[in-house]
Amino acid sequence: MQSLICLFGAFIAAAVFQTGSCVDTVIGLYGETIEVPCNNGINKPDGLIFTKWKYVKDDGSPGDLLVKQAQKDDATVSATDGYKSRVSIAANSSLLITQGSLVDQRVFTCMVVSLTNLEEHSVELKVYKKPSAPVIKNKAKGLENSKLTQLGECVAESANPAANLIWMKNNQPLVDDGKTIIITSAITKDPVTGLSSTSSRLQYTASKEDVESQFTCTAKHVMGSDQVSAPETFPIHYPTEKVSLQVVSQSPIREGDDVTLKCQADGNPPPTSFNFNIKGKKVTVMDKDVYTLTGVTRADTGVYKCSLLDNDVMESTQMVTVSFLDVSLTPTGKVLKKHGEKLEVSLEKNASTEAKVTWKKDNHKLDKLPDFSNLTYSDAGLYVCDVSIEGIKHSLSFELTVEGGPKIMRLTKHRSNDGKHKILTCEAEGSPKPDVQWSVNGTNDETTYVNGKATYKLTVVPSKNLTVSCQVTNKLGHDMRDISVFSLFEEHKSKPEKNEDGAEQAKVIVGVVVGLSLAAALVGLIYWICIKKTRQGSWKTGEKETGTSEESKKLEENNHKADV
Repeated sequence: MQSLICLFGAFIAAAVFQTGSCVDTVIGLYGETIEVPCNNGINKPDGLIFTKWKYVKDDGSPGDLLVKQAQKDDATVSATDGYKSRVSIAANSSLLITQGSLVDQRVFTCMVVSLTNLEEHSVELKVYKKPSAPVIKNKAKGLENSKLTQLGECVAESANPAANLIWMKNNQPLVDDGKTIIITSAITKDPVTGLSSTSSRLQYTASKEDVESQFTCTAKHVMGSDQVSAPETFPIHYPTEKVSLQVVSQSPIREGDDVTLKCQADGNPPPTSFNFNIKGKKVTVMDKDVYTLTGVTRADTGVYKCSLLDNDVMESTQMVTVSFLDVSLTPTGKVLKKHGEKLEVSLEKNASTEAKVTWKKDNHKLDKLPDFSNLTYSDAGLYVCDVSIEGIKHSLSFELTVEGGPKIMRLTKHRSNDGKHKILTCEAEGSPKPDVQWSVNGTNDETTYVNGKATYKLTVVPSKNLTVSCQVTNKLGHDMRDISVFSLFEEHKSKPEKNEDGAEQAKVIVGVVVGLSLAAALVGLIYWICIKKTRQGSWKTGEKETGTSEESKKLEENNHKADV
């Protein structure tokens, strides 16, 4: 009886002391459990009797949801509509609503009754939902150059509140100018869920530069970051303004190559058929843009053209040059010549451009071809002529062999470093390589043969003075030369300062003296004969003999010198 009196007093107090209250706003998420707080959690005064939640119905009348007695653990649900199975109360007296939807957007009131007071706290609930990702639909198959065309429609569905859509080109927003860009937006609501879908149609005037442009649609919403649609590109249709002809072939073009001519136009979609002008002859190709010249020759050098089927004036030209190189070398192969003969070398060339000529002998580059007017053994070798232009190279060659009978150029001797041997050196020229034969036995030290020059060395130990012969032979002849070699024993008996070369020099001096003496005697004899003939003449003419006695003196002096 006392509690009923207190409760009645509390209602009277609430009626007397309640003042106007401010309505708070709470945002809940669509499809989630929504928590509506009671006085921000400050809802358990001293002497609490019960807590009650109620709401405003769609028609504006109040409706009860549940009551929670302070002395009881469970709340009593009084709702009879759709909230009956969706509402409960939390430990802090907040109202919990499961499966939040747009029908929950209304005012909920928390009433707290205690022994001394009655308070009400109203909360307005708003339910938000993020839209689905924007999608571009009804896309155009292509855009006309300089013509306003509907590009597509962007849609962002099932949102609350409705999303705001922005068209972008290459990440830059497009602005409706009413002429080249027109954007039309609309919002529709689902009659069942009440969620909003936003659509935006874009009409756009494209240019050729938009061939690679990317168009996107961005959805902006209060519930989070922006969402962007997948990028879209569109073909831009425009008529052909220029035709170009390309020569598709390796460079340079050589005789025998296949040459492909490719005609292209800058229109979109591009033309698929063309006219080709092949050296004055029109050739039409359908459903392709190429024409192939097979196995070209130098005669195919010339100007080629291509044009549109319906417009011969719009054409393109290209010059096709076929490179060629003709080379003739005389002689070629193996060439055999005699020493001292002449060899004439002739190189003839015919090329599409200036040809480069290089010569090599035995794989060594030459500055120029040698003069073969008087062949020597060193001229023998393999000669290779390389003639080239860009992309083409011909190599021709001849192998020259110079033959001749052997001839000894020098035959010398000298003592070895240890003084115990004599070394004879025989130097000869000839080809094929001459064979050597010495007249004495010895040790063949070494033999060299370079460019027709052969060097033979023989080491001997002469025990007496002797004459040594060196004979060289090949299939074309032979040659021989002698040299005097002193005995090593005789040289040891002679004075130390004298050597074999000194003795040879002495012999030469003696020979010169003897020769001069004989020459003087011969001059004296001739002079005597001349005087005698003169005398005979004087006797015949009666001349005096004075001059004859003088001549006799001179004759006697000459004879005396000769005897000396």
